[in-house]
Amino acid sequence: MSMPFGYASPEQIMRDKADYARKGIARGRSVVVLQYEDGILFVAPNPSRALHKISEIYDRIGFAAVGRYNEFEELRLGGIRYADINGYTYDRSDVTGRGLANLYASNLGRIFTESIKSLEVEVVVAEVGDTPDGDAIYRLTFDGSVFDEHGFAAMGGQADAVATRLKERYREGMPLADALEVALTALTEPGGERPPVAQLEVAVLDRNREHRKFLRLTGARLERLLSQVSGGGAAAQEPAEEPPGAAPGEGASGAAGASGAAGASGAAGASGQATPPPTGPEGDIDDGSSPL
Repeated sequence: MSMPFGYASPEQIMRDKADYARKGIARGRSVVVLQYEDGILFVAPNPSRALHKISEIYDRIGFAAVGRYNEFEELRLGGIRYADINGYTYDRSDVTGRGLANLYASNLGRIFTESIKSLEVEVVVAEVGDTPDGDAIYRLTFDGSVFDEHGFAAMGGQADAVATRLKERYREGMPLADALEVALTALTEPGGERPPVAQLEVAVLDRNREHRKFLRLTGARLERLLSQVSGGGAAAQEPAEEPPGAAPGEGASGAAGASGAAGASGAAGASGQATPPPTGPEGDIDDGSSPL
């Protein structure tokens, strides 16, 4: 029996759709999700001021995605509708990250199997618990596969290289500033430059907040956090040791002086007046995310 013209085996069709989706996702910028001592941190390079890669789904649940924006935005909106309906019909505590991840897995798997074109998306659903043991991070791929990640997850762009750098530096129970430093280091290529603050999208699920745990970190708040660990900020966080014979306060002032603006902070510390780290202007800098 002769094969019809243009025939392709089901295995070949699936391979082609998977390769197509992977290439589309790899063109985007990576997103990192990791646990810290008070919850879960989301970090993504974000050149867009209008589009979001990181969003809130429900009281304790956050969402992050890479790939084609219009496709993962539909998933996000569907997740919000699912959470609102179930929270209203039953109880708010019945809305869980596991249930949302199962919903996304079902939809992604069906679309990958039945549609000519698979979705070019990869998604993380994260839920913060009352204790670190209750935190959950679920990573979902374009074909509906679900991975229960422990500690951290990376997706999009050079995800394998980012995950390797995360694994080298991540440790449990990190403060927020240290976790942000680890995330930015993982997202930055060796020898490359970090994106400016205005092109970062950062958010947390903070278990210590009342009711809604999701919080975006933008503007001056984000700059203060970065100043604690980035560049000269690391020296500001931990005072330098004073050289022998130096007058009290001279060692910290001199070490801070080597980092330019931090020198003024050290000099003020010697006189007993703490100077806050430099901050950016206050304002509406709630950045969105790129579509890829």
